[in-house]
Amino acid sequence: MVFQFKIQILGITKPPVWRKIAVPSSFTFFKFHKVIQAAFGWEDYHMFEFKDKEYRSNICISAPLEDDLFDSIFFEDMQDDASKIKLSEIFTSSGQNLLYVYDFGDEWVHKITLESITDDKKKKAVCLSGKGACPPEDCGGTYGYEDIKNVFKTDPTGDQADEYREWLGLDEEDVWDADAFNIDETNVYLKDI
Repeated sequence: MVFQFKIQILGITKPPVWRKIAVPSSFTFFKFHKVIQAAFGWEDYHMFEFKDKEYRSNICISAPLEDDLFDSIFFEDMQDDASKIKLSEIFTSSGQNLLYVYDFGDEWVHKITLESITDDKKKKAVCLSGKGACPPEDCGGTYGYEDIKNVFKTDPTGDQADEYREWLGLDEEDVWDADAFNIDETNVYLKDI
């Protein structure tokens, strides 16, 4: 079976940032994490978790805790290992929602909605559509992202825009585009997962 999801980063508008992806139901949540990273253009620098609601969640699926003794002692019973749970164990019917939280500092909350389930036999994930540029890593959450968009919209030749260009690795004349999304490029990244 194949699950079709719409995944949208919450708190971002004008334009919103979302992707529709088709994923084999046999994927683990860890592999799904990799799919989300590739589909949005994240660089997988930070921790993540899947949960059913932002606070007092009944579901908490994340990467296994191996390095931090404190975390493994206090959080071991509160989370499930993303590499051991398949999507089909949690998602059972269209309309179900889950949250994917990436980077606990910037707190990028993605709403995942299962839109449909098909009997297709795909073995790879594919991006079907999308909108909006993924926020740059470590930009300060939704407020930092909105500031970047505002600076390039209102004063693209100013000093702050120049600082952002340097930080983002852009050329002197480049303007960062919040509407940028390339489905072909996204599917090239997904092909390796």
